[in-house]
Amino acid sequence: MTRRPATPLPPLEERRRLREAGSLTPDQLAARLGVAIGTVRAWESGRTTPRGRNREAYAKLLAALAESPTRTGAPGSAPAGGPEEPDAAVVAVGPGKTVSGGRRGRAAAKPSAFTQTPPPSSPFLPFSPFSPFSPFSPFSPRVPSWAPPEEEDPLGPVSDLTPVQAFDALYAFCAPSLVRQAYLLTGRRDLARESVERAFQLAWERWPEVARDPDPAGWVRAAAHEWALSPWHRFRPRHRRPEPPLSDASDRALLKVVLRLPPSYRRALLLHDGVGLGLPDTAAETEASTPATAGRLLHARRAIAARLPELSDPRVLHRRLAELASTEPLRTAGPPAARDGCERRARFWTRFALAFVAVLLGTTALSLRTPPAGHEPSVPPGETVRDVPPRVAPGPLSEKQRKLRAKLREELLHGPERLAPQPR
Repeated sequence: MTRRPATPLPPLEERRRLREAGSLTPDQLAARLGVAIGTVRAWESGRTTPRGRNREAYAKLLAALAESPTRTGAPGSAPAGGPEEPDAAVVAVGPGKTVSGGRRGRAAAKPSAFTQTPPPSSPFLPFSPFSPFSPFSPFSPRVPSWAPPEEEDPLGPVSDLTPVQAFDALYAFCAPSLVRQAYLLTGRRDLARESVERAFQLAWERWPEVARDPDPAGWVRAAAHEWALSPWHRFRPRHRRPEPPLSDASDRALLKVVLRLPPSYRRALLLHDGVGLGLPDTAAETEASTPATAGRLLHARRAIAARLPELSDPRVLHRRLAELASTEPLRTAGPPAARDGCERRARFWTRFALAFVAVLLGTTALSLRTPPAGHEPSVPPGETVRDVPPRVAPGPLSEKQRKLRAKLREELLHGPERLAPQPR
């Protein structure tokens, strides 16, 4: 008996994105398929896999959503539930840059608190089309129908950018969103700015590695998150002082609940529900397995829903996180400050290493210049002499020895007081 192969399904992150693109909630999708809402969430998180007829029905529904006008972006089409909300995972890539397979395209930016569109006057970086900052789906590598035709790049090829220009473009693209993400991770304004500046200083220090990375924005984001969540900050005196509270009571409640989560749960929630990364990408960035990341995400959502029941829907939670991140006017120092800070640190450690080597060489030269005048052999340690009879105490005197002793004593007392030499 030949077993029929299973119906292929899109990747995990594509399943949820297709459902949201069709303006379907997990309840509505579960009602269409005739399954429970927990089953749909398990399919989208990767905890379970649909089988049999459920798998075929799920694959057909996702294929219909992928081919719908809402998916392809035909003019005049709009989701059934109303205007589409901004997606934190979609931002502008740049005018006329190569995005996939040598094609050129442009994506309209959708503003969010977690993303930032590069300014028109700055050069752009060749971000990977499969990164979370790209509008192109990993499930369908084709250029969407709403992409404009190929055109000449007015800024010239990307390879003509100098390192300073490329770094400034990366900073302008990522810094405004990263400082908000760091604020949600730490709840401290100064630490959020410091984390972003430290991440970009590290990126400038390792710029050849970052420039060749397929997702430089993800590289900087991971460095900023790791610095923000470092446990050593608790020993710094200035971070022990309480932070000024937010003005809105609902924002204070949400930030308090988020900061009560463990750091790993907090980061998984921010990347998945805030930034919009898929579950595999979130697991890869947090250096954890996909099941472990899914468990952290579910526990974080349950903890937030237990204290704030109105945020049980992930879409509402995403919107509230974006609003919370946008409440504080956080500013960064700018690309020149990041480059200057990295170069100052490099100069300091270079001078310190040169001074240490100079002191070491001077000490060695002084030791060779002033040696001792001569060789003074050291006193060898004592050695044990063998075959020597042991010392014994003197025994009693014999009769002859006693007479001799008595005679000597008498002559010593009664002899002449002075001895005179006798002439020869």
